[in-house]
Amino acid sequence: MIVKGNQKKLRKQLKALPWMEIPLQGRTKNAGHGRSEIRRIKVATVNNLLFPGARQAVQIKRRRTDRKTGRTTVKTIYAVTSLTPDQATPAQLATLIRDHWQVEALHHVRDTTFAEDASQLRTGNAPRAMATWRNLAIGALRLSGATNIAAALRHNARNADRPLALLGLS
Repeated sequence: MIVKGNQKKLRKQLKALPWMEIPLQGRTKNAGHGRSEIRRIKVATVNNLLFPGARQAVQIKRRRTDRKTGRTTVKTIYAVTSLTPDQATPAQLATLIRDHWQVEALHHVRDTTFAEDASQLRTGNAPRAMATWRNLAIGALRLSGATNIAAALRHNARNADRPLALLGLS
């Protein structure tokens, strides 16, 4: 679980761990979306956090540099897991967290582009069905090479044949 600012006591507890004494256990470097990013991970075994069942605490320092402006930002992310060190290595935890961010990115697109959080559908299978349709639209647009989902939706809305062609139905 990623620990955010709304979990003040747990976050404060994680920040207070002796991270300076813990050796670096992993480093990745990526480039994309006009920026370069370096992520460093440290993992500590824990047993008395304000998160029942927590067995490991994770600190990720993410350093991003915007390639156009040269501006660099450093952000520290904390997470906890019930997985023991035998069940998940630092590299595996880094992958799990990265995969979680990809899911969060999908939720962000669904909310900002489709205003999903403002949806009035709240009962039965309707919310799940609509999320499935939104995921289908996003997936089809991404497979077609779209990088801006909102712009691709507008483009396809201008001609009724475009969405059908996108799905191979014309």
